[in-house]
Amino acid sequence: MTAGLTPAPSMPLDGLRVVDLSSVFAGPHCARYLADFGADVIKVERPGGDTVRNMGWRDAHGETLWWRLVNRNKRCVTLDLKAADDLVLLRRLLWAADVLVENFRPGKLEALGLVPDELIEANPKLVIVRLTGFGQDGPYRDRPGFATLAEAMSGFASMNGEADGAPLLPPVALTDEIAGLAGAFATMVALRSGVGQVVDVNLLESMSQAMGPLMTAWHTEGYLQPRLGSGIPYSVPRGTYQASDGGWLAVSTSSDSVAARVMAMIGIGDDERFTTFEGRMAHRAELDAAMAEWVSQRTLAEAVAAFDNAQAAAAPVLNMEQLADDPHARARDVFVEVDGLRQQNVIARLSATPGQVRWTGRTEGTDNDCLADLTDANPWPNP
Repeated sequence: MTAGLTPAPSMPLDGLRVVDLSSVFAGPHCARYLADFGADVIKVERPGGDTVRNMGWRDAHGETLWWRLVNRNKRCVTLDLKAADDLVLLRRLLWAADVLVENFRPGKLEALGLVPDELIEANPKLVIVRLTGFGQDGPYRDRPGFATLAEAMSGFASMNGEADGAPLLPPVALTDEIAGLAGAFATMVALRSGVGQVVDVNLLESMSQAMGPLMTAWHTEGYLQPRLGSGIPYSVPRGTYQASDGGWLAVSTSSDSVAARVMAMIGIGDDERFTTFEGRMAHRAELDAAMAEWVSQRTLAEAVAAFDNAQAAAAPVLNMEQLADDPHARARDVFVEVDGLRQQNVIARLSATPGQVRWTGRTEGTDNDCLADLTDANPWPNP
């Protein structure tokens, strides 16, 4: 076995074995969150490599940065699931696993002869996490599982963008990140139950969770949130405003007390139009113009300092270069450097049993030599 593969004993998921059959982002993220906290994740790739090995930017060794991120802390093995012998090896892996993560289209796992009920019968503790676009049933179950579809259908795109502009999709893999987290959470819930079962997570419902009470607002009031640019209905002013030196300031005033301090700071505290939430809502355009004028007369640093003094919420709009140099991000180790690559650190800090980024996504087949040890000790009852 390759040196350095055993998770640190103090990690909270030490001893948990996960077989990751998933590809692209949501499924691999789900398994990666478990791996970050010590789970022994066996990443199974097809011969020739996973799709993510050919997506996006590449590092100096020819591996894509997406692969290095979403498959970090995992062991990488290659199996041809069209070959009977390799399917037997996979069954033997699953016989001793705690979790299987897969994101095939519904029915594909069964077509391979890996029927969930039969897998759980052979391994009663097995949790099977199935991440798809629309779930294991319903009229859309067979649609492709792309985040763009969920972002379009969840309500997100319809209200994202400028008032007079087109609906906008997010510029990052937002839904995949949310679904990956939802999958990791649901996995831990299922494991806590103590019984083997199927976990059905999908992109549309994961993204719908981020919509807050908007469905309730539609149901009770017929309210449909319009596109407001950077604005939101319940916090006015809320948006981005350009400073005199070209920087941008993001502002939020989510309560009457904060709004009152901001109004006083920019010199309109006595204007009755802005003293109540309803008034600020009704005069959104005028308030945005006043805020924009105030910010434009100051440098970004001056505007941030003024908001800090007023105990109000504002922050500079940073790009990746600026975030990398931010003193808070550095102090908190928001990013770590492993294998010569800077990546996000683990998503949560545990005081007694912290997670750790131990290695980035490995080259194809790095850990094939461990298959014999893993499968010889775990013969499938009926291979």
